[in-house]
Amino acid sequence: MTTYTCFDVDISDGVVHIVLKRGDALNTMTPAFWQELPEIVRRIDDEAEGRVIVISSTGKHFTAGMDFEVFGASGGLMGTDSAEAQSNGQRRESLRGFVAMLQDTFSALEAVRMPVLVAVQGGCIGGGIDMISAADIRYCTEDAFFCIQEINLGMVADVGTFPRLAHLIPQGWIREMAYTGRRLSADKAKQIGLVNEIYDTQENMLKAVLGTAREIAAKAPLAISGSKTMINYARDHSIRDSLDYIATWQAGMFQPADIMESVAAQKEKREPNYLDLRPIKKSI
Repeated sequence: MTTYTCFDVDISDGVVHIVLKRGDALNTMTPAFWQELPEIVRRIDDEAEGRVIVISSTGKHFTAGMDFEVFGASGGLMGTDSAEAQSNGQRRESLRGFVAMLQDTFSALEAVRMPVLVAVQGGCIGGGIDMISAADIRYCTEDAFFCIQEINLGMVADVGTFPRLAHLIPQGWIREMAYTGRRLSADKAKQIGLVNEIYDTQENMLKAVLGTAREIAAKAPLAISGSKTMINYARDHSIRDSLDYIATWQAGMFQPADIMESVAAQKEKREPNYLDLRPIKKSI
């Protein structure tokens, strides 16, 4: 299995567990992070390596967000010549592409066919909010807090926080977090719907989240993938368009074999045995 700078990856019982492993460095999002995460997620999707993805972290904090190395990287947010950056249209156009690349890293979590569950301990700061808002379900520990840090650095959050968070929590809370840079506590995060559940320790959280992931992995993978597709589509479209889309999807993807297996398993008092998703064909 490939070795990564920022992540460990384990696959068991249909669950792919991706772990941010730079706990001593607060799991900051270095240039390697932005290359490795989409590579891992797209490989899982392309090869159908699992049925559910869980993302967790190590150390005191989930992530402290963007590493300052990214700001000064070649072609990065700061560039190498501030005067040129202010006057050169080509550099500005290149910066737009750079931000789009960062956005694509987390869009991979949304696009992957499998549900993505995130388990947060400690601080989830800056780019961490961009990251978890692209996941399907979020959980946290009692000591967790969430912070749109960008305003404290004099910039606008631009990697996904606002487009996605606006569909997850009330706008008043997004605006307060965005304008003040204050920390949102775990209790408030659950109260407003950002996280599904709070746990007393990271150990208990991971035990529960991995248990939920295994429960999802036991369901029909095609139906799970279809459900994720429909939920994301409905978020971005009208009710009428969404109804039409799900009818069209169902006409093409309806799987009688999975229904028959579900019924048979219930009658025989056993776990159902569903077909996995197939790898995505990348070449002719």
